[in-house]
Amino acid sequence: MGKSVPQDLGQLDIRKSVVGLAMGAGAIYLLYKAIKTGIKYQPPLCSTSPICIARECPGLGERALSQEAPASEVSSVGGPKGLAIERERHGRDSGELRRLLNSLECKQDEYTRSMILHSITRCVYLLEAEASACTTDDIMLVGSMLDDKDNSVRIQALNTLKAFSGIRKFRLKIQEHSIKVLELISTIWDSELHIASLRLLNNLPLPDFAHPQLRRVMPALMEILQSNYILAQVQAIRLLSSLAQKNDLLYDILNCQVHSNFLNLFQATQPGSLLFEVLLFAERLSEGRNTSHYRAVKWHYNEKSLHEALFGDESRLADRLLALVIHPEEEVQIQACKVIVSLQCPQDMQVRPSFCQASHSYFDRE
Repeated sequence: MGKSVPQDLGQLDIRKSVVGLAMGAGAIYLLYKAIKTGIKYQPPLCSTSPICIARECPGLGERALSQEAPASEVSSVGGPKGLAIERERHGRDSGELRRLLNSLECKQDEYTRSMILHSITRCVYLLEAEASACTTDDIMLVGSMLDDKDNSVRIQALNTLKAFSGIRKFRLKIQEHSIKVLELISTIWDSELHIASLRLLNNLPLPDFAHPQLRRVMPALMEILQSNYILAQVQAIRLLSSLAQKNDLLYDILNCQVHSNFLNLFQATQPGSLLFEVLLFAERLSEGRNTSHYRAVKWHYNEKSLHEALFGDESRLADRLLALVIHPEEEVQIQACKVIVSLQCPQDMQVRPSFCQASHSYFDRE
């Protein structure tokens, strides 16, 4: 009896080993089957994705893609011809951007149009050669989407135009849509739309013919600046800073009505990115109003104007600036000092500091 126990245990260990090997072999086989199935799997030829929609909607005279590519065009990156960006890297046109643009001309629902535009934007950034090969007709097609009734479509169209604005030859054509973009800013109160619109405008040199519309949009820009959405505020202040350097728009900006708490934008608790832009805006306004040709005219400002909030006799801007000199972010400190200097000295005297009389200092006012 004593000897049979070890023999039984030995047989048990052998059985366990055999079972373990069998389970391991089964797992390996199942893994093999899974991999084999994955390799053989082909995605459905039709779906609601922008790429499939583009393939189903060839342009006039364009032949639809064949379901299988020749073996010579199969890339190591996987799938027929491989990834579009990989093909462009090897000097081959994927045709993906052209198919997407052609698909915009097909009748689609709002969601599909939005997704197609989103895919076009990505292609413009990733496929430089294909994007450069586009035409001004393509820009006009995308621009026509700004009239879409769906807000998400308009936002995606704005993003697509911004992507194309990085290509020099399209900038003049995109500028033609600046009036429409300004109209969207002033008539639709939507933060995402504002951000997309302002990013596009900040990426373009605004033409002179847009100045009348800019004057009409100025109150809306000021409202966006005084909102609580940081991304929209930063984009709005960047545009206003740029416009402040236009002589024919400076008075319109300074006389624009602002809220009584406008100087809260200069509080140290504001994000550093916003503070820097607000201080840069103040510096440009200060320099602009101190130029000789601006001071040659006696301007009149309303009581609630931006000018009175920043430079009026009752303004507390000086206190805010002195507090920002010790701000933890260095670029904010430096910009606050620049505003202080511009307030102390008119621009035409800044090269001669001795002319800045202490008795006339902005910071000596009570």
